[in-house]
Amino acid sequence: MRAMPVNHPDRPLPLVGASNFRDLGGYTGQDGLTVRWRQLFRSDHLGGLTTADQAALQRLAVTRVIDFRGLNERATEPNRLPDVLQVSLAIEPTVVQRMQDLIASGETLTVPVVTDLMADLYRALVQHQSHRYTAFFQELLHADGPVVFHCTAGKDRTGFAAALFLLALGVPRDVVVQDYLLTNSLYRRPLQAQTGGIPSDALAVLWRVQTGFLDAAFDAVNMQHGSLDAYLEDALKLGPAERRELAARYLAQA
Repeated sequence: MRAMPVNHPDRPLPLVGASNFRDLGGYTGQDGLTVRWRQLFRSDHLGGLTTADQAALQRLAVTRVIDFRGLNERATEPNRLPDVLQVSLAIEPTVVQRMQDLIASGETLTVPVVTDLMADLYRALVQHQSHRYTAFFQELLHADGPVVFHCTAGKDRTGFAAALFLLALGVPRDVVVQDYLLTNSLYRRPLQAQTGGIPSDALAVLWRVQTGFLDAAFDAVNMQHGSLDAYLEDALKLGPAERRELAARYLAQA
């Protein structure tokens, strides 16, 4: 199968109750092989799925949902996907609370301030959450069917996981970044989102993704581990044998 572009029309799935649901298939990875379609999906939260949405995911034969949301996030918007294995790999959100703390201390939340907070979040994913991404890959290696992974907006915790997955399969980094940036055209911000006095231009940074955020994560990877390959093997326990198994599961002939 010929590799498909980032903006291929089959990539996003048009759901009513989730806006950032998309397929990670079609990209060209190692040895010219293509990431399999309809095997791994990334999304925003699944707490708003309609009956028709649930039926659509049943047709995809999804067997496992990996949820990176924190405890309160899951309690507020529990996933509406019955009869599917739910796996919690909780990474508690921090950025909004830090923004509110800064407001309370009298600091003005400018675009550069919020941009720095977001970059800090991505560095923290590498520094403090590698065990969650280790578990993520273990779930992918033991899944018995298609998998969905998500957080609340499907952009940061999920975006880093998607980038790691694609890079581990040999997808070029520029393509990985393009996939990451698709969130900006797909994600629908909640109409009733809490603003907490946060300026609108600062909120715009919060609700979108930037290449610099992902760069911050991989700068931390290189600083702490020397290379992505070393990070995958040493921190995420994804050595040569595990990467061969990952490729066998998720790559098909181009």
